[in-house]
Amino acid sequence: MPTDALSPLLIAAALMGGYLLGSIPFGVIATRLGGAGDVRSIGSGNIGATNVLRTGRKDLALITLLGDGGKGALAVLIAWLMTRDGPQEVQATVIALAAGAAFIGHLFPVWLGFKGGKGVATFFGTLLAAAWPVGLLAGATWILMALVFRISSLAALTAAALAPVYVFVTDRPYPYAVLALVMAVLIYVRHRANIGRLIKGEEPKIGGGKTPPSPEAEA
Repeated sequence: MPTDALSPLLIAAALMGGYLLGSIPFGVIATRLGGAGDVRSIGSGNIGATNVLRTGRKDLALITLLGDGGKGALAVLIAWLMTRDGPQEVQATVIALAAGAAFIGHLFPVWLGFKGGKGVATFFGTLLAAAWPVGLLAGATWILMALVFRISSLAALTAAALAPVYVFVTDRPYPYAVLALVMAVLIYVRHRANIGRLIKGEEPKIGGGKTPPSPEAEA
């Protein structure tokens, strides 16, 4: 496939391949194969690692976390391999398209009736693979906010909001800024219930007392 210019075929391959990779529901697969049932019938019903952890299986939660992050990174890797001999501008654009498609695939997976997770793990996976300094800074932001405020959703929202800024600070290609911005907007949309609880001071803290989870409770 020629990679010296952005062709419709190259764009379609990046979008379709990224989306299908992102649509792989590792939380559902891990809990079913691990004998823990269907994660969608447990706790909040979310397919992410946080809800998988409610099965009591830390190993399955870790598999889900790595899988959800890894599929975004794999989409980036494949896009890089496809364009490694082409111009940097073309490569950055194709990587951003594939990464963004993988992120959207996680949020709206075709295999689960377009009802997916909140995208935080896939967000970090794509950033680390596409622009590792940005991914590291976003990860450090999450850790710092989590240590200070002990609220997972607040940490994720802060990291997402600052990711586009980190792209410019680290002088990464412009398409990565667009990628980071799109993912940040979608993370905020998916966390709208968490934002409401944060405003009211009702968002549960990490390691806090157990409350009945809602479908929108995960970060």
